[in-house]
Amino acid sequence: MPTASTSMAAAASCRSPLVWFFSLAAALFFASWYLLLDSAAAPTALDARRQGLRPASPGRKCDPDKALLRVYMYDLPLEFHFGMLDWEPGSGGGGLWPDVRHGVPEYPGGLNLQHSIEYWLTLDLLASEQGAPTPCNAVRVRDPARADVVFVPFFASLSFNRHSKVVPPARTSEDRALQRRLIEFLAARPEWRRSGGRDHVVLAHHPNGMLDARYKLWPCVFVLCDFGRYPHRVANIDKDVIAPYRHVVDNFFNDSTGYHDRPTLLYFQGAIYRKDGGFIRQELYYLLKDEKDVHFSFGSVAGNGIEESTRGMRASKFCLNIAGDTPSSNRLFDSIVSHCVPVIISDEIELPFEDILDYSKFCIIVRGADAVKKGFLINLIKGISPEEWTSMWNKLREVEGHFEYQYPSQPDDAVQMIWKTIARKVPSIRLKVNRLQRFSRSEANKTNDSPARSSWLENQAR
Repeated sequence: MPTASTSMAAAASCRSPLVWFFSLAAALFFASWYLLLDSAAAPTALDARRQGLRPASPGRKCDPDKALLRVYMYDLPLEFHFGMLDWEPGSGGGGLWPDVRHGVPEYPGGLNLQHSIEYWLTLDLLASEQGAPTPCNAVRVRDPARADVVFVPFFASLSFNRHSKVVPPARTSEDRALQRRLIEFLAARPEWRRSGGRDHVVLAHHPNGMLDARYKLWPCVFVLCDFGRYPHRVANIDKDVIAPYRHVVDNFFNDSTGYHDRPTLLYFQGAIYRKDGGFIRQELYYLLKDEKDVHFSFGSVAGNGIEESTRGMRASKFCLNIAGDTPSSNRLFDSIVSHCVPVIISDEIELPFEDILDYSKFCIIVRGADAVKKGFLINLIKGISPEEWTSMWNKLREVEGHFEYQYPSQPDDAVQMIWKTIARKVPSIRLKVNRLQRFSRSEANKTNDSPARSSWLENQAR
């Protein structure tokens, strides 16, 4: 007859599989929830972790005294920035700006993303002040006297994409109306009057962004994709900053493809017949369309166009980046993140961060006049050895992070590279502002005439 102790031991042995089962089930449950929450994180942050990047510790506000660039940002009304994303103060931090420590307003996808520069820079400034993760190269300060530059947070590219059409009964578009109200806002600001706008940073990355205001804000530092639609007196490389497009194809993580793993020699898919300087595309089309191992065809983002481009670039050794309606396009940056060696044919192109990066190490750059000579381009590409191509492929993987827009921003990504480029402009900006201030005291003592630098923009806004 079993004793009490043996009965308890038997019961425990019967229960132990059940305990083990429920413990395992609970562990799997919590693990699945962790993975689910982790996968719901912002894609840019996920991409950063895949690349081995570590954001700054949350909860630490940036120290302006240690920053590379101190930035005074205007508190523009919502209609100029996050209001375009249907964000309302009640749904975020409770003030004019979202609390970026707990999530950020979503930016529209598709081709909108390629000119989303103002969104990423504004988020980074907010992060610097609120204690969200950021490398702290640029820090928002509340005292304009402490600032190196003044940041104008107008989402000009999104304004053009969403509000450039005239909606009856209005006689002008909302985009133009916003530009006019921006001019009026700046004309009333003492920061503008002090510098004449020379220390103001204005983002107009879309080629048609700020189409009216650009001619009135020309003293500012513009952040642009190129100078294709700007007169030299309005925008030029001496005072302005060229920023990369945000790529629209996915990053090529864990790319192990070698020269012989990419069957297509040369790849282009996009609009072939373009205006302005884009005539060269159709000339190249007729020269290359029948060449062996060359893919040169019409394509667009409609349907599964982005997916097709992603597959095509990843299967190609070289990718053509040809001038179109403007000297630049996001195709260059799609090529870079696909590790497809770019072949740039655009005589008027300006390349981002070229004072730091040597593009000849990872791109082939060809003059337009040479590219349209029969046999020139294809012979040039075929003459590049697998070893040379592999060297450029490795360099692409090394530099691609410099062209990445993400939140939270990471060291030396596109956001931080832009801040650093602006910081290198600061001595020149200070020289211009100081020269402007030479006669400020004598001008202020004049009773009949107001200083020209104070009244000029005000007159433009009327």
